[in-house]
Amino acid sequence: MTTTSTVSPAATVKPHVSPEPIMRLAAGFMAAKHLFAANELGMFEALADSPADLDALAARTGLTRRAARISADAMVALELLERSDDTYRNGPEAAQFLAGRTPADLRPFLRFWDKISYPAWQSLADALGSGPPTEIFELDDKLQAIASAGIDAILAGPASALPQVYDFSEHLRLLDVGGGTGSWSIAIAQQNPALRATVLELPVVVDLARKRIAAAGLATRLDAVVGDAMSQPLPRGYDVILVANLVHYWSPEENRALLARIRQAVEPGARLLLADFWTNPSHTEPVHAALMAGEFAVHLRNGDVYSVEEIQDWLAATGWQFSEHAALAGPQSLIVAEAAQTGGNH
Repeated sequence: MTTTSTVSPAATVKPHVSPEPIMRLAAGFMAAKHLFAANELGMFEALADSPADLDALAARTGLTRRAARISADAMVALELLERSDDTYRNGPEAAQFLAGRTPADLRPFLRFWDKISYPAWQSLADALGSGPPTEIFELDDKLQAIASAGIDAILAGPASALPQVYDFSEHLRLLDVGGGTGSWSIAIAQQNPALRATVLELPVVVDLARKRIAAAGLATRLDAVVGDAMSQPLPRGYDVILVANLVHYWSPEENRALLARIRQAVEPGARLLLADFWTNPSHTEPVHAALMAGEFAVHLRNGDVYSVEEIQDWLAATGWQFSEHAALAGPQSLIVAEAAQTGGNH
């Protein structure tokens, strides 16, 4: 008697599939909060000058022995601290970026993500469904100061890389549109002594920019002025315009309007530098850029990441000619364009 198998193809044996990737991703918040807590409690500063056993580490941080062990061992597991027998020391990354002993200080960035971004991310689903309840522009002065310091810290690498990637020697005047506290302009001016620059920002940030420029000893060549690039005509007379990490704040329509407004303010041949989290056409690489789309969604009603191809289309439609796309640092990259002979009000 002939029989016919009733086993469906879907029921055939499949290669072993592990839930480990899902569990690792789901536990990501634990790693982040352990890092934020260690930063807040001064764990890395406590080990900046010398290693310590658990009793010494507890004494230096003011924690109980149990609390110090929980935090320190988590940092060992995450490879930021190193442990030999009962002695803890900073690993190379912690020593460089979290101990407060070098100019490359990421402690303000971690504080920003802990105090501002992490709470906002708890409402990511709501933000994606109906928009964020508030925007980052609406922070009070205390939180705005934390945000500004954190953003400056994480963008220090790309800002320092910019004058190495792009040659400013042919330019005389730079307009830094939405330039924050002036970190990008300062990095450029320090490498180009003939260049003068203006930071255009909203009133709440201009005072911070002026103080930072003065502290850098550049007040004779850099200034900060109040202006809203999204609603007001831009000042003229600049041969290079920098827009760093501003495009991701706005919708495509708003960005095209901004690019057109900038084009109207410059002569043909002027350069436009756009630094941001530019992605591939599918918005999936770099990975960190793809994740940052969520950061913008929880803080901005129209915030998003955009691809190189998208910005090329916007440039062509607003009087700019695309020149190049170059890496800066981490997931940040630079797009360079030149004001075309036609386009703008000349």
